[in-house]
Formats: sequence, C-alpha cells, structure tokens
Amino acid sequence: MASTPHRSWPGGFIWGTGASSTQCEGAAPASDWIEWERAGKAPISGIGNGFADKYQEDFSLLALLGLTHHRLSIEWARIEPEPGVHDQTAINHYRSLLQTARDLGIHPWVCLHHFTLPKWFATAGGFLIEENRTKYWARHVDFIADTFGDLAAGWQPVNETNYYPTAAYLGRGWSPGHNDLEEWRTVTEQMHLATAEAAVKLKQTGAPVSSVFGLSTVHVLDDEPASHDFAARFYASNWNAGLELFRTGVLQVADRTPIIRPDLAGSFDMIGFSYYCAFGVRDGHLDQYPEGSTISPLGYAIWPDGLRLVLDRLHAELPNTDLLIAEYGIGTDDDDVRATYLAAGLNITHDAISRGIPIKGFFHWTAVDNYEWLHGFDVKFGIIDVDRNVRPSASVLKFEALSNLEK
Repeated sequence: MASTPHRSWPGGFIWGTGASSTQCEGAAPASDWIEWERAGKAPISGIGNGFADKYQEDFSLLALLGLTHHRLSIEWARIEPEPGVHDQTAINHYRSLLQTARDLGIHPWVCLHHFTLPKWFATAGGFLIEENRTKYWARHVDFIADTFGDLAAGWQPVNETNYYPTAAYLGRGWSPGHNDLEEWRTVTEQMHLATAEAAVKLKQTGAPVSSVFGLSTVHVLDDEPASHDFAARFYASNWNAGLELFRTGVLQVADRTPIIRPDLAGSFDMIGFSYYCAFGVRDGHLDQYPEGSTISPLGYAIWPDGLRLVLDRLHAELPNTDLLIAEYGIGTDDDDVRATYLAAGLNITHDAISRGIPIKGFFHWTAVDNYEWLHGFDVKFGIIDVDRNVRPSASVLKFEALSNLEK
C-alpha cells in the first residue's frame, strides 16, 4: 500500500471529493441524458450508486475519513422539469441533502451543470442558442442562488466548461451527438460566458466560487508542422479562452471576433481544474503521453506527474490567483494502483505549495463508485465501493486529512 510521509498542510486546506447527480442518482426523468440512454446511445444509469437514498451514510463515511468538503450537482432537470415549473419535492430533497451534509461536518459545494440538461432546454437548442443562456440559464442560476444559497458552502458552477462542447459537439458520442466545428465554437463561447456569469451571480451568496476547467498539457512528439499547429490550437481552446476571460474580460475562441466582457474579469475566487492525463501529438493528431506508459481503462496514459506541469503552467499564467485541484483520480479495478496514484498526486501538490503555489484544496474524484457515462458502471473511480465498503486507498487521503485536522 502506498503512503505519504507525515507533513504539514496550510491551515484551512480543503480536503474533498466530487460527484455528479446523473452519475450517483441516475439520469433525471426529464433530462436529455435519459433520452440518450433510451435511444441506446449510452448505458442505463438506473439509480446511479444509490446516493439519493444513501447520502447520509455517504457523508458519514467521508467525515470518518477526515474529508470535510464534497462537491455535488443539483440536477437542473429535476429542479425544473418543464420550463418555469419547479418541482418542490426535488427542491426539498436537495435541501435535505445539503443540510445533512452540513450537520455531519461536510461542507457542500454545488455544481449547476455537470454535462446534462433538461430535455426542454436541449430541445430548444441548448447552449447553441444565445437566448437560452441569457434567459433560461440566467433564470436558473438566480433560482439556485436564492433557493440553496443559505446551504451551499461553495460553488463550482459548471463542470469542465471547456470539455462539454467537445464531448457533445465534436463527435465524442455525448448528447446531442453532433460533430460540427462551428457549433463547437458557438457552444464553447456560450459555455464560458454561462460559467463566468453564473460565478458573478453566485459570489453574491458569500460562498467561494471556483471554476472547473479540464486541463492537460500537450507534448509534440514529432517535427511535423501539423503537430505544432495542433498543440497551439489545443492550448488556445482548452487553456487560453477561459483563462483570458478571467484575466482580462476578453473571450477569444478560434478566429472568431473577440467578445468583450470586462464585467466577467476576476469572476472566480479560485481557478479550479480537473487533471486526468497529458496528451501527445503525432502527425497532427492526439496520442498517448508519455509513450510506453500503462494505459487506464478510459484509454489514456496513467501519469500523475502531469499534475505538476498543469500547476506550474497555471501559476506562471496567473501568479496571483488561488488554485484548486477540483478533480484528481483514476478509474481502475486495482486499488493499489489507485493508492499509488493518489499518493503521487498528494506529493506533487504538497511540493507545489512548498514552492509558493497557492493551492487551496484537493478534491478526489470520486467518493463512491458511480456511473461513468458511456462506460456505464465498468470503471471504478471510488475510494468507496457501491456496497459502501471503504477501500484501502482511502487511507492515503485519510492520513493527510486527519493529520491536517489535528493541527
């Protein structure tokens, strides 16, 4: 079993886990994802991992591990199954869930969009249509802030803002299943604006707000001009767009006319991100990196050292901005691999802090094994299994978190 040396972490360091409603509660009956499942384009999610009924048990387990923060999503399709119609039963469920977390010593962070949408919003064009963002999404953000702001300890308004457009509009097999570069550009613009606008609104509740960008470094593996061009485009779309909007209030997507929104500069309290892998580029196409590495069940190279590269690059670009590791984890059936990977990530994080990088917390993905989208229930990310057995790898986090609490 991998372990980390006893060491000190900054006071108030956030020790958490992350999850989403669809993955742990199953697809909402009024969502676009359940339609995707029924069409045979994704495995059936059912009730997810049963979190809707077992959240008290789950929060208790996390508290015993010394993990005091948990990010969850409030599913829009459950709250507003029809436009302008709010489901009081769903509202009561989520309020009970958030209150239970707080009662058990868990600070709940709330996400408003984790890849899935109400069917009515998706049918209306989703984030392809600007008015859907400015009218329906803005109204939803206001409702969530007003209805749950007293219970949310933090906000991560949109999960992997820069990944959703790729998954849904560049042929990756996610609802609505489009493959159109211009649509991708439009949705990329709209998602960055939607995220930053939500952050500005949610800040008014007094709770901290973090982004969740899906970040990777990319490494050119040959001398082909196409590979260098690809790497430049990768950083422009996956890094520069969201970070430049945060830094200057200017959103530039590909060669489109820049969108000037000075009101959105500094919209987040922290720049949070998920890290899962690095990428290589060969012959102008993505490849695995490092070459020869062990490949995870999701098809990418297992390489915790990439976390250091992401942290260093972010700090260089935003030297005066607090950072948050909003997702770090690995899908594997081998818990020793998970423990080793987790220990390596914590070592990298601690070293970065010692070098002066202001990292405010570490969220492990995930707490309990759940539904992994197009992979169904076959990929295990949890430090706890679906029967609520705590895996040995959880001790890596527990050791650090409890040591931090004892200071």
